[in-house]
Amino acid sequence: MHTAITESEERMKKTIANLKEGFAALRTGRASPALFDKIKVDCYGDKSPLNQVANISIPEARLIVIQPYDKGLIGEIEKAIRSSELSLNPSNDGKVIRISIPTLTEDRRKELVKIAKNQAEQSRTAVRNIRRDGNDKLKKLLKEGELTEDEESKNSGELQKLTDAYITKVNQVLEEKDKEIMEV
Repeated sequence: MHTAITESEERMKKTIANLKEGFAALRTGRASPALFDKIKVDCYGDKSPLNQVANISIPEARLIVIQPYDKGLIGEIEKAIRSSELSLNPSNDGKVIRISIPTLTEDRRKELVKIAKNQAEQSRTAVRNIRRDGNDKLKKLLKEGELTEDEESKNSGELQKLTDAYITKVNQVLEEKDKEIMEV
C-alpha cells in the first residue's frame, strides 16, 4: 500500500475519533463523565479541565456526583457547570456536587438528533476531502514518474474503498448516537 493511502487512512481514523468525541459531549438523557470534558474551572488563577480538579462519578443512570480534590473549589466548579452550554443545575452540600440529569423532552431529542446529523455530515465531508487530497497526491506522483498509470489507478481504487468504509463507519456511529438520544 502506498504512503498516500496510509496517510489518508490515519486522517480518516482521526475524523472518526473527533466525531465520537463530539458526540460524547452531546447531552442525552443519560449521565456520562464525558459531558464535562470541555468544562474548564478557574483554579488558582488558571483554567483547568474539570476532570483534573475533581473526581466525577455516576452512581445512578441519571445522577452525577463531582467530588473536588480541594473543597475550596466547589463554588468555582458549580459556576463553571452553570455557565456551560449543558443547561444543568448543580447543587452542593459543602463536600460534593450532585447533578440530576433531567429526562429530555421530545423537542430537545429531535434538536440533538439534528445536531448529531450535522456533525456526521461534516465528518463525511472531511473523509471525502481526505480522499481528494490522497488522489491529488497520487496524480502528482504519476506526473513526476514515481508511479505508473496502473499503480495510480490501483491506489486510487484502494483509496475509494477506504473512503466508502469510513463513510459507513460515520453512519454507524451516527446510528448508535441517534438510538441513544431517542431512547426514553
